[in-house]
Amino acid sequence: MTSREEFDRAKRRAESLRAKTPIATAARYDRRLGRIVIRLDSGLEVAFSPRDAQGLESARPSQLSEIAISPSGFGIYFLKLDVDIYLPALLQGLLGSRAWMAARLGALGGKSRSAAKSSAARRNGKLGGRPKTTRSRDRSGSEQKRAPQRRRVR
Repeated sequence: MTSREEFDRAKRRAESLRAKTPIATAARYDRRLGRIVIRLDSGLEVAFSPRDAQGLESARPSQLSEIAISPSGFGIYFLKLDVDIYLPALLQGLLGSRAWMAARLGALGGKSRSAAKSSAARRNGKLGGRPKTTRSRDRSGSEQKRAPQRRRVR
């Protein structure tokens, strides 16, 4: 149960956030641009690609057509996908949870090419390359993936 004091603190935090953060007044999917466009109460429009937002990365245009704005104006909700995006986080450049964003950044880093990365790959290749993953069957007959075994270099 929420106490009156907790409720009052939450209300003050929301009022403080509203005073320094713009709110959404309209949101739509622009098929021509392939972008979600959000109009803010400041008059500014913010647009982003659905591919860059958690939960929207594989959405079809027909699924992006219905967007609702939360009563506070701090969130947009995609009705056909059951996906929420928190506007203050979006304005900070965060398009998903920390874990999701970290995975996206890691994937981008893995695609990078540098002299150091090439050198490390060559050294790893001399050691036999990436260790093989083995599979074994448990008592029920289903396959279990076992951790790779590193070869020892002497």
